[in-house]
Amino acid sequence: MELRMTTTFPDVSISTERLVLRPFESADVPAYTEMMNDEMVTAWTSAPHPFTTADAARWVGRAAPAVRREGRGIVFAVTEFLTQRLVGTVRLHDTDWRILAVRAEYATAPWARGEGYATESMLAVAQWLFRDQKFERLELRTAADNTAAQQVAQKMGCISEGVLRNAWIARTRTEDGGWTDIRTDLIVWSLLPEDLEGVGEQLADAGGYATYTDWR
Repeated sequence: MELRMTTTFPDVSISTERLVLRPFESADVPAYTEMMNDEMVTAWTSAPHPFTTADAARWVGRAAPAVRREGRGIVFAVTEFLTQRLVGTVRLHDTDWRILAVRAEYATAPWARGEGYATESMLAVAQWLFRDQKFERLELRTAADNTAAQQVAQKMGCISEGVLRNAWIARTRTEDGGWTDIRTDLIVWSLLPEDLEGVGEQLADAGGYATYTDWR
């Protein structure tokens, strides 16, 4: 008989020179609400739209902590080290504890784009995942027309493995200013521990990363 064991990621904060990736706090609700109502976030995610303060409070207070507690993955609020403002989010989910593989999603707030924060935060998470947690595979999926997300995957050193045809529902603006669903392909990317060699130097040059347990 196969033995099953519930496993969870530790409750940690990951720090780079510019960023702190930590669990969400109630103080993040206003900024998270604003970020999730941004047009690019609305277009490429399955988040409710409009995204209300109640939606944000539910995510911050219950849904995000449950991802880690139930062993499904872990959610990070990405914040600037100096200002402490929320600049994005990284979520690991669909964790397979037997083969040590997990899927990642990321989003950047509109007021923080163009700074390289998505790449920096994802590299920090990947290094923590491979070096500290001994994982063997990180997977990303990007919509076919989401070039910004694809650029992050490429800068991280991810390898494109193929296309899942007609596998996602994105949203696009209508003539009257509303939104409508559209089907799209997904590009599958993967990152393995050996893929970080060289690419990880980008983070090392910026001072590396540190992790803190029991960060509160």
